[in-house]
Amino acid sequence: MKKYILADRFFLKNLTERHGYLAIENGKFGLFYNEKPADVDETNTLNYEGKWIAPGLVDTHIHGLLGHDVMDNRIDALESISKGLLACGVTSFLPTTLTASKETLNAVVKTIGEHYKKVTGAKIQGIFLEGPFFTEKHKGTQNTNYFSDPKIETLQKWQELSGGIIKKIAIAAERKGVPEFTEQATASGIKVALSHSDATYEEAKKAVEAGATIFVHTYNGMSPLHHREPGMVGAALTLDHVFAELICDGHHVHPVAAEILLQAKKSDHVALVTDCMRAGAMPDGEYFLGEFPVKVQEGVAKLHSGSLAGSILKLKDAIKNVVSWGIASPDEAIRMASLTPAASAGLEAECGSISPGLDADFIVLTPELDLLETFLDGERRFLTEANEA
Repeated sequence: MKKYILADRFFLKNLTERHGYLAIENGKFGLFYNEKPADVDETNTLNYEGKWIAPGLVDTHIHGLLGHDVMDNRIDALESISKGLLACGVTSFLPTTLTASKETLNAVVKTIGEHYKKVTGAKIQGIFLEGPFFTEKHKGTQNTNYFSDPKIETLQKWQELSGGIIKKIAIAAERKGVPEFTEQATASGIKVALSHSDATYEEAKKAVEAGATIFVHTYNGMSPLHHREPGMVGAALTLDHVFAELICDGHHVHPVAAEILLQAKKSDHVALVTDCMRAGAMPDGEYFLGEFPVKVQEGVAKLHSGSLAGSILKLKDAIKNVVSWGIASPDEAIRMASLTPAASAGLEAECGSISPGLDADFIVLTPELDLLETFLDGERRFLTEANEA
């Protein structure tokens, strides 16, 4: 059945329309009309006058939510994360692993690969392997006991166990064999990202020249910018055709640093991510991220050493933050949380934009960027209590 969405603003793939009608048919996006189509009537139209329609958000770096973690290796955990993400405005995501033993990662990727199509909330579009090919200086909450040089045979085994759904893997650019590994991984269709690394600018540049295309949670977990050694941050800022992830919770990155990155890369190459751990959407308290105890207090997740340990950020709030900081327009902010992350992971043909033929996954926002509703395949799947009332 064909239906229409009437709203004041639509954030389409390559432009923003101020008023009109968006067609949805058989769970897919149709065409956008500035003028009222002849077949529009009260029975086939959802009226959102005064509201904004944006693509469902895409979180390409998320470890957990609602007390659950991807590394729990449980189907019910994936389901809870998937359903909980609808309240964050997220309709597609990449469950993200942590550094662990090969045996543990074997089991986790196999579980996701066998069950990812069964989740009933936000759609699992693949897997992001964050590690284990890192180095110690910027280890974050990654377990150094399992660090090693990258081996393509190991990645191929994980890809086989997952059923071919690994979309990206993060590595440290200075490890032995990175160029060869990157070339082979990229040739197989897996995006190579750089992270938890003390690489020099030249080492990062060589990895990018070999095919690496993403810098993970830029500024965090990487060698900083120095005027005599630009490091990983300098590479992220200046190298062409690479995407830079950014955690905009106000704790990981100062708004001015976020603005510098955005000025250098623009919204089509800065991807807002959460790096959210299991404490997301949960009260303050004691939690675990992988094998490490974490304390969450006043919205910040930290190891007992005081280092940041992921976040409890919701992607819908990252959008509001960058707009309130004055460093991005609503159009840019929404793009950085939808199409840009999707493109960074090679998913733009699946999700991330309001485009004819794509699944009708979208969100309804107020002009203040507050989330009201979340739709999957053209059907409402989340409604805020305030909007319900």
